[in-house]
Order: sequence, then structure tokens, then C-alpha cells
Amino acid sequence: MFVYADNAATTCVSKAAVDAMMPYLTNNYGNPSSLYSFGQDAKEALEEARKTIADIIGAQPREILFTSGGSEADNQAIVSMAKVGAIKGKKHLISTKFEHHAVLHTLNALEKQGFEVTLLDVHEDGVVRLDELEAAIREDTALVTIMFANNEIGTVQPVKEIGALCRSKGIPFHTDAVQVAGHMPIDVNEMNIDLLSMSGHKFHAPKGVGVLYAKRGMPLFNIIEGGAQERGKRAGTENIPGIVAMAAALKESVDNMEANAEKMIAMRDKLFAELSKIPHSKINGSLEHHVPGTVNMCFEGIEGESLLLLLDAKGVCASSGSACTSGSLDPSHVLLSIGLPHEVAHGSLRLSIGEYNNMDEIDHIIKVVPEVVSYLRSISPVWEDLENGKRPHLI
Repeated sequence: MFVYADNAATTCVSKAAVDAMMPYLTNNYGNPSSLYSFGQDAKEALEEARKTIADIIGAQPREILFTSGGSEADNQAIVSMAKVGAIKGKKHLISTKFEHHAVLHTLNALEKQGFEVTLLDVHEDGVVRLDELEAAIREDTALVTIMFANNEIGTVQPVKEIGALCRSKGIPFHTDAVQVAGHMPIDVNEMNIDLLSMSGHKFHAPKGVGVLYAKRGMPLFNIIEGGAQERGKRAGTENIPGIVAMAAALKESVDNMEANAEKMIAMRDKLFAELSKIPHSKINGSLEHHVPGTVNMCFEGIEGESLLLLLDAKGVCASSGSACTSGSLDPSHVLLSIGLPHEVAHGSLRLSIGEYNNMDEIDHIIKVVPEVVSYLRSISPVWEDLENGKRPHLI
């Protein structure tokens, strides 16, 4: 049996998305910046997609900027607010220790330019504390950027409350909503969000297309120079097939969100319940504040890389963390941020379930994961030391 259980890394492209984009890959291939009617047909499709996405998140169409994905959107939001802050003499930025590297690496780059960055703790449950955020805010704070839900452990942050706190202090609030868009409700006005990033390939649109929402009045600086596309804020001919597909995929996901969530939660909870029976295993992050489909666990005495390779041999596609850093041999910064020791963090497994999965596939995972864990422990000198008492168990 083949089981794709890495939907947090990417999703398959839905039929709705394919059907929406095909005309713009074949017959309707005009450039939306062209003045003749063939180009204006593409422009009309572009603006219809913009309106569809804006309506879904409670925004105005002019507040939607199309990008190449979540990483570009994160970069533009953070760099823009940093530049605005610097003009006003504000060079302090606040984020968390377990953000996606698109955020953390951007903040690192800004530190080298003289900005000061405060990274909040996320504690064992993977949730930011509002009082700690409030205590970190200073007179020179230019931006708070905190992800909506973590891409590795799936914990959801109190975004509405964070936004309200930032608004009361007059500080822009950006959230990376890549793992939430299409899977949980988003209302940028109700949730006090000033800037938001999303990526189409996380909700069954093609790779290479995303969105930056910027509330009216939030000044944006270009990170790609060239033409006057996207109101002059993002140069380059718009990816019309991808954008149209993204709008269709997002609408389909949102229209079926409640039913999809119910299905995914049932599968997710069964995985948690059964895999937790493996001795010396640990669920990572709060289950109370959690996205519908993500399961993250650690198994003591094994290496995550070996676990993934053997699961692949048994037909299961999974990960040990973010796909963006899966080539690294270092333990996940997310797992370290919630207090796991290196030895435990190395034995992590992320299973991310989508609405296209089914219970038969979940049962297959439940069957093969204990088999693989048991085998890896049987050949591990570390596990032998743990069992013989030469080392203390940490889980």
C-alpha cells in the first residue's frame, strides 16, 4: 500500500485547480499587462481570483498581492515593516523561536543590518504566552511576526489575541498562515491581522504561487524590481494559471472545510492514540490548540532519518520536520524550542494527514510504524544502553 502522509510539505493538485488553470495554459495565454482584449481576458481572470481570495479571508481585493509562495510573502512583509520602522527610528522586531526558516532567516539578515530581534519562548506545549509577548514589546518595536500554526508540530497560536495586543500598541502584526489557509477559518479583520502569508501548494494548488495580504495602509517595499505588476509592489508577469488554480483550490477547500476537518481529526486522533502505545514515545505540542491533520511524535533510541527511509520502503511518505530543512542532519529547531533534548529530537516523525487520506491508510501506518521502530531499536547501541540502564530514559 502507498500512503502519502506528508501534506504539510505539499499537497496534490486538486481536480478543481487543474480544471481552472488548464484554459490559461492552452488557449487563454495572454499577458495581463497587455492592452488588447486577449491580454485583458487574462487580466479579468487575475482580478477575479484576487477577489475570490480576498472574500475568503475577509479582505479587500486591493489588499491581496500575488507572490511565488509563502517564503516570498514572509520576506516582503517582514522586510517592509522593518524598513518602515527604521525610518521612524524603530529597529526592534519580535517573533518566536519556532518560526519557519523563511521568517527566521529573514530576521537573521535584518540583525546583520542593525535590527534587534527578540524570539519568544513557545514552551513545551508549543504555544506563545500573551503576557510574555506584552513584556517583550518596546517603544521601538516595529513588527510582531508570529506564525498562525507551526509547520512541524501543528500547534495553533492565539492569533486574534496577539493581533489585538499589537493593535492596542500600534504595532503591525504579521502571521505566516501557510499551514492554516484552506484548513481553518481566517478572517483578517476579526483576527486583527495586518499582514498574512499563504502558499497555494499547501491546499491543493500548484507549487510556485502564494499570497501576501497587506491591510490597507501597510506600506510595502519591493523585494523584486522590474515592471509595474501588482500595483508596482511585485515585479514580474503574473502566474495566471497558478493564481487561477490557487483561487479555485482555496475556495473548494474552504467550502468543504468543516467536513474535511472532521475527517482529518478522526484520522489524526487515531494515529495519536495508537502510536502513543509504543513504549518511550512522546507526542509533541498541545493537542488542545492544533491543526486538523498534523501528528508529530518522538521515539527514543532511534534516528529519524532511518525511520523515514524504512517507512518509505513500506510505502509510507512521512517526514521528520519541515521539508525545507529535511536534508539537514541537525535536530529540528522546532523540537529544540519546545524543550526536547537533542537525543530525543533526533527520533522525530511528522505525519500530516489530508482529506484525501482514508482509514485504511491510517491502519497501514499504525501497523508499520511500530514494526520499524522496534527493528531500529533492535540494532541500536543507544537503545541497548537505555534498556540496560547505562543511560537514563528521557521519555
